[in-house]
Amino acid sequence: MSLYAVFPASGPGPGPGPGQRLALTFILGLLILVACVLSTETSMPTQNMSHKERAELREEARDMFYHAYRAYMENAYPADELMPLSCKGRYRGVTPSRGDMDDILGNFSMTLVDSLDTLVLLGDFEEFEHAVKLVIRDVQFDSDIIVSVFETNIRMVGGLLSAHILAEYLQKQADTMHWYKGELLEMSRELGYRLLPAFNTSTGIPHARVNLRLGMKDPQLKKSRETCTACAGTILLEFAALSRLTGDPIFEVRAHAAMDALWKLRHRGSDLMGTVLNVHSGDWVRRDSGVGAGIDSYYEYLFKSYVLLGDDKYLARFNRHYNAVMKYVSEGPMLLDVLMHRPHAKSKNFMDSLLAFWPGLQVLSGDLKPAVQTHEMLYQVMQMHTFIPEAFTVDFQIHWGQHPLRPEFIESTYFLYRATGDHHYLQVGKRALKTLQQYAKVSCGYAAVNDVRTGKHEDRMDSFVLSETIKYLFLLFSDPHDLIINIDEFVFTTEAHLLPLSIAQLGNATFSFRQTEEHNVLDFMRTCPSSNKLFPEKVRKPLRNFITGSCPRTSGGKRLSALDFQASNADHLRAVYDMGITMVSVGDRSQGKVRLFHSFYNAKSHEEGEMGLQFMQEMLELTKMQSMNQLAALQAVAFTTDDKGQDWAALMAGPSHFSPELIGDQFVEGDVVLANPLRACDDRLDNAAEAKGKVLIAERGDCTFVSKARLAQKSGAAAVIVCDNVPGSSGETQPMFAMSGDGNDDVNIPVVFMYSVEFGKLSAIMKRRKSPLRVRVMQMVEFKRWQLAKEQRMNETATATGTSSQKPEKEL
Repeated sequence: MSLYAVFPASGPGPGPGPGQRLALTFILGLLILVACVLSTETSMPTQNMSHKERAELREEARDMFYHAYRAYMENAYPADELMPLSCKGRYRGVTPSRGDMDDILGNFSMTLVDSLDTLVLLGDFEEFEHAVKLVIRDVQFDSDIIVSVFETNIRMVGGLLSAHILAEYLQKQADTMHWYKGELLEMSRELGYRLLPAFNTSTGIPHARVNLRLGMKDPQLKKSRETCTACAGTILLEFAALSRLTGDPIFEVRAHAAMDALWKLRHRGSDLMGTVLNVHSGDWVRRDSGVGAGIDSYYEYLFKSYVLLGDDKYLARFNRHYNAVMKYVSEGPMLLDVLMHRPHAKSKNFMDSLLAFWPGLQVLSGDLKPAVQTHEMLYQVMQMHTFIPEAFTVDFQIHWGQHPLRPEFIESTYFLYRATGDHHYLQVGKRALKTLQQYAKVSCGYAAVNDVRTGKHEDRMDSFVLSETIKYLFLLFSDPHDLIINIDEFVFTTEAHLLPLSIAQLGNATFSFRQTEEHNVLDFMRTCPSSNKLFPEKVRKPLRNFITGSCPRTSGGKRLSALDFQASNADHLRAVYDMGITMVSVGDRSQGKVRLFHSFYNAKSHEEGEMGLQFMQEMLELTKMQSMNQLAALQAVAFTTDDKGQDWAALMAGPSHFSPELIGDQFVEGDVVLANPLRACDDRLDNAAEAKGKVLIAERGDCTFVSKARLAQKSGAAAVIVCDNVPGSSGETQPMFAMSGDGNDDVNIPVVFMYSVEFGKLSAIMKRRKSPLRVRVMQMVEFKRWQLAKEQRMNETATATGTSSQKPEKEL
């Protein structure tokens, strides 16, 4: 018995192709490791940390801050960052460029601004006052520099706002800084205005970058199109605070509009978001959906916007997304990216370190058990590699080896300790602190780790090391009475800046979203976090040795199923070999194609030979099931290949979420005509009369898919084919997707999407035909059934007449 299957090839390369997508479903098999931990294993309770040791660690965290802060102030200020190995400042346009990484720099003393509120938490009012005077004196924003809107907002606008709020707090509570007259607030307002031109898009979703002096008029920004979900969705906390403190509503209005636009772009079937989109058309560029890089703080700001502003709609949206993430992305303690439009298909075989913030957000929203589980998995990754690498595979090997001293894991550790009181998290924090001291501390600050395997340093100390990493360590080891402020009266931004809950009382009153039809009562079921403390040790116990544990392979153990199988897992490969299954590479090894053979004679035992036969049957069913599922979602643009209309061929196309679904033998037929203008984004088509009753072809770009469909419908077209504007794109090498709408179900004609290679074939046929090409838009599976039935009738006719028939050529 033999079987073809496809597994992902090793090494770097593009995302999974049609064949590789089958293999990605097998990563679920890793979860079986949980069952490998013996149920009889005894639980070792966490040793409680003494008040003395905790106080010592708090002071060590304080010393860590000053070691880094003084190194920056003495060797780098007024530069944006300290380069700890060369012990000098990093200036934009002076220091050798690092490419897009330098978009965080604006020559505005970012590390000092980012660190201001940490000085207050440390109780160092004297240095805080000195630093505020330096910022007022030295920092200016009128620079011909392109900066990241996202990073400038969370680090600079957030840092200035938090420092302003704490300066006024100290005036009242500590009887100091009486000279301060709101200068930092005015600086944050000026910077906010310099970011506003980025919001001038057709969708309201801001550009990723903006020039501080020229806005979007910088020639380098003329082709600016794409941004990430987190980049556009991590604005509201700072902009709402800015509006309410200054009385200028424009900032909050623009930020709300961006959040509303993003919400409309979610996939209506899965409630998931992609990671990269076009700010003008709203089209998704990358449809990977997870909780890590590119999307992380969007979820965080949905929930925290509800907490800070009291607007129910953000709670409802967060809960919808959260339920979708826990349904599709969460795999036990792991969080694995999926495709937003096909949420059962995994899009990556690795996780990035930014997802370490997720347990902390789960704590804030009241879902403690999965928070404990994911945090425990991450802690084991840290123990395995010293630091959590920037990305690691599903079997916890290093994918990207860098570690820039990120704060997310320590942040989640802090929130878990505050929620549970479990001293395990103090011990975890101690381990993180000592690791930083041993492996990242240098004479001039703390240096990022270029590769956790070698411990090699990188000449880099991001501002978040002071504003977040060390801040959360200090807070973890501090008692509430150690702090000058009541931390529970503030919300932490994604950069750990402090915004007071009292901001909700300053105007721009929000309304209850529960009365609208967009959400139902189920979206509010998780409104309040649980006040009950659980005992995390009971949750962590089954995960002990989750990464390093393994199951003994015995004939009496659990049989390896085809669904659980991973081609990259050495134990799985040995198991299938013992079952009498061998794998032989087929064709180009880079494609990852193998052929499976099964033989009872090669099996380790008769029993394992029977298991092998069952494995092969399951693999056949899996392959067949996936092929049918993929085929069912495909649309077809069918046309005749001869003048007599006898032979037909079809090109694959993708469906849309906003147009009628062609079911069964339903189809729309008509002559094709190119839209004029081709992108169909104007108020009317120049050839509207010609398009009436025809199948209109429009090119992707400049406006949303649904806008093109509405214009075609207005012109009387019978259907729309949207062709891709990316040269060389093909459904053979890229996953087909369903076009998203804007939530309004007013399109009544079928709309399908065709990649460039497939459209090129259709275009070539159109040019060869003397008369207009007539096509049928229908389901691909129905076209195949139709063709099979037609071939069967032809064969029966040929048999009856004694002649042979030749199968028509089909192009799929």
